[in-house]
Amino acid sequence: MQQVFHRPVSLKDVQTHFCPGCHHGTIHRLVAESLDHFGVQQRTIGVASVGCSVFLYAYFDVDVVEAPHGRASAVATGVKRARPDSFVFTYQGDGDLAAIGTAEIIHAANRGEDITVVFVNNTTYGMTGGQMAPTTLVGQKTSTSPYGRQREKDGAPIRMAELLAQLEGVAYSCRVAVDSPKNLIEAAKRMKTAFRYQVEGKGFSFIEVLSSCPTNWGMDPIAANGRVGAEMIPYFPLGVFKNTAEF
Repeated sequence: MQQVFHRPVSLKDVQTHFCPGCHHGTIHRLVAESLDHFGVQQRTIGVASVGCSVFLYAYFDVDVVEAPHGRASAVATGVKRARPDSFVFTYQGDGDLAAIGTAEIIHAANRGEDITVVFVNNTTYGMTGGQMAPTTLVGQKTSTSPYGRQREKDGAPIRMAELLAQLEGVAYSCRVAVDSPKNLIEAAKRMKTAFRYQVEGKGFSFIEVLSSCPTNWGMDPIAANGRVGAEMIPYFPLGVFKNTAEF
């Protein structure tokens, strides 16, 4: 019997430790499928910083550099400049990239560094206690906003894909979700596009992935998955916000 579904070569054969219903495992698969598709596993260097993204080395069969909190894009810049023949990607959460790492991501994008950034947006600090993140939705309760995020005091959630799309150095910026088969299929296509930009030397590419966090949201996996479509996508619309080279 022909095998029609298998583990990507770029993923290790290990059991996941992520919480039930977490989308990190699904996103990992999309990244690994893209690495396999372009045949770049042996020259890939992944960069992860503090947060659930820190476990990149445990799941991907590629070289991985660990960066301080928020500094993944700065470290990736150094790696790519030192090893220009390598395929370099970062894997970052919203508390990491959009908060402590705001300066690093904006300037790496503005310079047009030839790296690919995978940004997982679950509207919370997933690993460090469920604190309010720059992407936390208005009214959402977290460990540091027990009464819900207030627009007048905390500001509005930041839409990173749209923000970075305004910078001249960005070649590709998009947002996807993995909450449904339809969105997952589209996410796989756009992940490959984001990776292709680097393979072909077209510059900085950014893909934001809307993800669930059942544990910190206080929901069961099914309800958390539903929240992505019901609450997150209306505020964080899916789509391509900048595409400098159509393929």
